[in-house]
Amino acid sequence: MAKERAAVLVLVTALCGLASHAVNAQYYSTSATATFYGGRDGSGTMNGACGYGNLYNSGYGLETAALSPVLFNDGAMCGACYTITCDTSKSSMCNAGKSITISATNLCPANYALPNDNGGWCNPPRRHFDMSQPAWETIAIYRAGIVPVIYKRVSCQKREGVKFAINGHNYFELVNVFNVGGSGVVTQMWIKGSNTDWLVMSRNWGANWQSNAYLNGQGLSFRVQLDDGRQVTATNVAPSNWWFGGSYASRVNFY
Repeated sequence: MAKERAAVLVLVTALCGLASHAVNAQYYSTSATATFYGGRDGSGTMNGACGYGNLYNSGYGLETAALSPVLFNDGAMCGACYTITCDTSKSSMCNAGKSITISATNLCPANYALPNDNGGWCNPPRRHFDMSQPAWETIAIYRAGIVPVIYKRVSCQKREGVKFAINGHNYFELVNVFNVGGSGVVTQMWIKGSNTDWLVMSRNWGANWQSNAYLNGQGLSFRVQLDDGRQVTATNVAPSNWWFGGSYASRVNFY
């Protein structure tokens, strides 16, 4: 029995180590390419496949990018932060010495009508960032159109607490979680009404998590877990008179 328990412990430790390595591996410098979209004022970057809506209101501004499907991972990487530098060893169109940290807020969809090396920049297996134009012009010259870059995933720095936008209807709370610090990538959420236990939520799309409980008239608390395993609990974030379409700010984050 003791040997069996020891074997189980070794297996669990090994699996945890693999998961930790998978997350940490994303923080190494990697080659990719980058283009831009959305216009000089960034208006075309609003909303997007993570569900953050107006990126000014949600705290992301114009330091954002749409990720190719390989990086976007069906929305699982919404909120991740990357420092991007134009690769001067491969292009003369870089703003040398400049880099920018962006948040993943959208998907750059594949375009299979175009070849991967001529317009199909976001086609698998390419690692590509379609940056807001203002972010792009920090690292590269406008007329370049596309440049090779080096990117590195970094910790997201946030000044305020994690925020929650509640949409949906009775028996269906669709909660967009945003302004998330630390790794920025949410892998699990829970919701708790003032009259319920903690309820596991499931990711619906992008950064939207759903619950199918009837929670009207109850104060709401949330628990958020990141891909590095860290958790925070935001207690009594929404008052009992919360409403669908409302946004609520907590006092906790991953610092």
